[in-house]
Amino acid sequence: MRILGIDPGYAIVGFGIVDYEGSRYVPVEYGAITTDKDMEMPLRLKHIYDEISRLIDMYRPDEVAIEELFFNKNAKTAILVAQARGVAITACVNKGIPLYEYTPLQIKQALSGYGRADKKQIQFMIKLILNLDEVPKPDDTADALAAAVCHGNSAGAGMAFAVK
Repeated sequence: MRILGIDPGYAIVGFGIVDYEGSRYVPVEYGAITTDKDMEMPLRLKHIYDEISRLIDMYRPDEVAIEELFFNKNAKTAILVAQARGVAITACVNKGIPLYEYTPLQIKQALSGYGRADKKQIQFMIKLILNLDEVPKPDDTADALAAAVCHGNSAGAGMAFAVK
């Protein structure tokens, strides 16, 4: 099964594509979609949508795992991230790919066995599980790979969006 993991954001969207074969993960591609801070928000959202769509067309994932929004104290930032998350979800749904949501706690639990693991522990686990030479950068990329691995480990236990 090929899984696309997405860590949503509006400045940086992390993505990670892994093949899950038996109990083994093989990294296919990973990186970040970035938008310029001087771009108007509608153009940033379009860019994110277009790039997610391009990744789907290029790598043909079977399923998508996306991190749920963790609301921080800055409501304006949370709204902007939610908009970016929405266009990422729309790109996946428009391509007809089953999409699953996972909370940060679920992702940490699936990778480390501890829902309150810190970022460094999760990055170490991604490096170990995917047999990488170094931790993927930026952090958003490692987070996206973690969402993909969480999905494989959880066998679709996240909240699924119906795709018709």
